[in-house]
Amino acid sequence: MTDDATRLGGSDRSGPDRRPDHTGDQPGDDAPTRWLRLNLDDPADERPVDGEKRPADEEKRPVDGKKRPVDETTRTDERKRDERRGSAVAAGRTRGPREWVAIGSFVVGAVTVATFFAIGAWQRRWIADDGLIVLRTLRNLFAGNGPVFNAGERVEANTSTAWTYLLWFWAWVTDGQLEYVALWVALVLSVAAIPIAMYGTARLLRNRIGGVTGDGYTLLLPLGAIVYIAVPPARDFATSGLENGLCIFWAAVLWCLLVSWSRRANGADATRGGAAATLFLAFWAGLAPLVRPELAVVGGIALVLVFLAPLSWKMRVGVVVVAAVLPVGYQIFRMGYYGLLVPNPAVAKDASGSKWGQGFTYLANLFGPYTLLLPVILAVVAGVLMLIGARLRRLAPAPAPAGDSASVDSASGDAPASRRDRLAGWSRALQTPTAVTVAILLAGAIVFVYWLRQGGDFMHGRVLLTPLFVLLLPLMVIPVTIPVHGVVAAFRRTPAAVSTDDANTGENTGEAINGGVSADDAPEGTDPSAGIPATETPVPDVPDASTRNRRTRLQLAGSVIMAGLWVTTVVWAAMVHETVLPNAGIDIGRSGIVDERRFYVTNMGNENPVTAADYLDYPRMQAMVDNIAEHEKEGGVLVASFNYDEWYYIPLPQSTPQDKRTLTVYFLNLGMTSMNAPLDVRVVDQMGLAYPLAAHTERLEDGRIGHDKVLPTEWVVAESGAVPRRPVLPGFLDEDTVRQAQVALTCPDTRDRFASFEGTWTWQRFKSNLKQSFGFNNYRIERNPEYEIQRCGLTMPQRINPR
Repeated sequence: MTDDATRLGGSDRSGPDRRPDHTGDQPGDDAPTRWLRLNLDDPADERPVDGEKRPADEEKRPVDGKKRPVDETTRTDERKRDERRGSAVAAGRTRGPREWVAIGSFVVGAVTVATFFAIGAWQRRWIADDGLIVLRTLRNLFAGNGPVFNAGERVEANTSTAWTYLLWFWAWVTDGQLEYVALWVALVLSVAAIPIAMYGTARLLRNRIGGVTGDGYTLLLPLGAIVYIAVPPARDFATSGLENGLCIFWAAVLWCLLVSWSRRANGADATRGGAAATLFLAFWAGLAPLVRPELAVVGGIALVLVFLAPLSWKMRVGVVVVAAVLPVGYQIFRMGYYGLLVPNPAVAKDASGSKWGQGFTYLANLFGPYTLLLPVILAVVAGVLMLIGARLRRLAPAPAPAGDSASVDSASGDAPASRRDRLAGWSRALQTPTAVTVAILLAGAIVFVYWLRQGGDFMHGRVLLTPLFVLLLPLMVIPVTIPVHGVVAAFRRTPAAVSTDDANTGENTGEAINGGVSADDAPEGTDPSAGIPATETPVPDVPDASTRNRRTRLQLAGSVIMAGLWVTTVVWAAMVHETVLPNAGIDIGRSGIVDERRFYVTNMGNENPVTAADYLDYPRMQAMVDNIAEHEKEGGVLVASFNYDEWYYIPLPQSTPQDKRTLTVYFLNLGMTSMNAPLDVRVVDQMGLAYPLAAHTERLEDGRIGHDKVLPTEWVVAESGAVPRRPVLPGFLDEDTVRQAQVALTCPDTRDRFASFEGTWTWQRFKSNLKQSFGFNNYRIERNPEYEIQRCGLTMPQRINPR
């Protein structure tokens, strides 16, 4: 084998001295060393190691396709270099100062960004009202009532199944207060996601060390990571008790697994280590719907990528099994236990609904205050520059495998590749860093568009944080390379070319002469010199002075631009990281979107509300606790009044048996209410997060986003069996509406839905729920009891108070 073949990505595929194919991770590599193995993933990008310089006569190749004789001394030197390269990799050692610069810059950047994020998240620590909802389920789990929100009602009030059981596990292990368990788990996952995501991108970029010229010093600087942590909602929802931290942590780990998988050579998954890594990737991607239902798009695209890549059918079956076992198993349990295909909040918020106008309002609510479009544009420009740099870096096409039909076509004009060969080529192309990058960007864009269609959320920025994080993954760090050789010479005037042959030197020499295929890249059995005039003389394949100077200038210009983009991003982050929305905490506004944390901080006078007890300072909460203590044993319904300090109490009839005397609290803020109420007190809400009756009503077109299902209070009075007449009934409630609701509740389909989640869970009920869950998922009732009676074909009751 010759050195020039090695440098250009070619290899002597028939000789005993063939250089090993460094397209995948090598045995014995530790994690930091693997991503630092400079250019080993792309043989076309290899450079001399250990500072050695090849003799000029070794760096020349003929254009006639014949190999030059190599003396034994040259072959021995080359073998020693290969042995030193393999020994360094096996020993886990870095390979020079350029790698140390890349490592140092990456570590400093990752530690700095993670530290700033942790400090910012801790300063803004809190548990949201919605974050307390999941803790009510944990209390019921520990009390032996099952994974329910109210004892005796099988309702899944939490959107993220994985978040529920992750908190349950850590609460069981630590025996800590639930609010602080949620706080710390969310904080750790959120902060850990940042360096993990940066590491995945650094692995993606490890071939870029050295830059276009190959001899520069590359700094891996955080860019996407800075953009994410600078947005205030990212720090707000790092400790909110919601599943945001779990979502970005899952996405970051998936990104690292996909990048690692793309670095393994096609067919490497047949080995034990490769197979285990691929199966774990499939398992992790399969967790997507349990983390958040909409993340099934991200996990699904990743699984399709792995499934269609080169694998044996046995491995494909394994990928499907390990990916499906947990989510499919839980889905069967959900259908049989809860009687629905999705979590109850997905029904309450009509997750398949469409409110495009509100979605763009939500987008502007996030992008506008922070001028977020600026760093997004800067990130796009950085990505384009990285693509250009990668293109320029390739001195010659990568070697085509012997017998590759596509290469034979382009080189010698043989018959086109067969359909099977084309499919195999497409399959191999899926297991590449490019395919992984495109897939993750596509997945993030789909989730982003989904939330625009859905209308976003009432919490400022919350639901767009995860797709924003996913879209930033390929740019979490960017390479800025400083060329160190020939910078001065690059700006000097070079002598004019003495012949037309000189114009073909450089990275395009072989391509220009051989029709796009270099001599060493041509497959065996082909003549790359076909069609070349006999008068052509061999041309060296190394860039001449003018080409080297041009590449140095391009590298320097690109580095200056990339550095400018990074500095601009840092300045932007410093300017917006403490931006507060106008009227935050005072006015929700016509859009219905609110800075949730600032709203509660302002209304309670507590900068860091964490526990349920902290929320007793919120209007009505202390009065609610007092009323529960007074009426808990009697049962009935508690309805909030309009003066913020009182509750209306509607008792049960005197004839109600003692074992049926349940107290029901009906209030919008489900988290603080449920966590300050005993487990034997029933807590329901008019939106339907924990109340199927409200969840199955129709969505109000002009309702506040996230609150566009408002069940009239008369339904709760009728459903709980409270006294429906005045003077017991509060004056703002209508007796006739209560009576109509009593009749509407006898609708057969509605009674079947109640039967699916009430009462004892038996094998018969499990089977029945499995069948009925498909219909229950789309079942809707009319908010107005009078219209519901008409829909069900029931008899309208006589009015108590004639109109």
